[in-house]
Amino acid sequence: MSNSRIVGKAAPVRFENVSKRFGRDVVAVDNINLNVEAGKLVTLLGPSGCGKTTTLRMIAGLEMASDGRILIGDRDVTTLPATDRDVSMVFQSYALFPHMSVLENVSYGLTFSGFSKSETRDRALAGLDLVGLKGFDSRLPSELSGGQQQRVAVARALVLEPQVLLFDEPLSNLDAKLRRQVREDIRAIQQDLGLTVVYVTHDQEEALAVSDEIVVMRNASIAQIGSPRALYEAPVDQFVADFIGEANILPCVIQSVDGDVATISIEEYHYELPARGLGIGPAKLAVRPSRLVIGTARGFTATVAKATYVGVRMEYTLQASFGSMFAVQDDVDSPLDVGTEVTVGFHAKSPVLLPEA
Repeated sequence: MSNSRIVGKAAPVRFENVSKRFGRDVVAVDNINLNVEAGKLVTLLGPSGCGKTTTLRMIAGLEMASDGRILIGDRDVTTLPATDRDVSMVFQSYALFPHMSVLENVSYGLTFSGFSKSETRDRALAGLDLVGLKGFDSRLPSELSGGQQQRVAVARALVLEPQVLLFDEPLSNLDAKLRRQVREDIRAIQQDLGLTVVYVTHDQEEALAVSDEIVVMRNASIAQIGSPRALYEAPVDQFVADFIGEANILPCVIQSVDGDVATISIEEYHYELPARGLGIGPAKLAVRPSRLVIGTARGFTATVAKATYVGVRMEYTLQASFGSMFAVQDDVDSPLDVGTEVTVGFHAKSPVLLPEA
């Protein structure tokens, strides 16, 4: 997918104790430190109002930091306007000019970059080729699908050869099937060209699918940073466990700790797992729905409260003495009936201990 006319010059991004306030009382970003490695795709993930879009806009220069420093490469850009930063942004709305052709839209930024008409055209055509839209140059945006419009927006950003490429909720206007396709396209282009990308989304699956690293944000600060697998397998607290994919949060008691191994109990069921620095007493257990095992020899008792067939799997709501759980099973040929009493246990390496608070 690479093209010799589009050359990456990826740079790292660093936030040093950066805060952003609006007025006296509204803290949108609160003293965050963040390192984005050159050539990596890092996703800012979190619920509405957590500060992720403000963080992205501070990289772009569309918002100015109230405190701290922002560096792109070795250059301090904290006080520089957007026009003096070597970044490109792909907006949620695509922001295409409806009266311009696809080629004119992609060429727009290049016309201010000192290139000749022929070089501008060559670069724009190379950008369209890169995103799989060769031959679409004469069409208007209204003649394209939503996914194709998004690719035009990506091409327009890429041809400027930015040090950092920014995406603000780029797939939110697409249907589910297109979202999957376009996110794969974005990831493939990023990896092929070695681009530094900072990507904002509130969609956990999207973040897991495209990212080298995920920054989970909550209440204007960073809750946890890690690879998709690290965050999914070892969330630092209940918020991250619940936000990165679905998780059952179950009450348990840590009965003993030997080195880094804790023995926990849920009712009469005892289970050993990493202690994660916790001591004896009440705690929480995060368990993914696919990692609850129904029908084990050892476990705790629950009743099937709801059974739903969704084609490729069965989804169950299980009711135990301490509350309800959500479980999934691949066996669709022998579904459990509502009202069935079952024994529930855990897959190996499945549950994760969380602090009680």
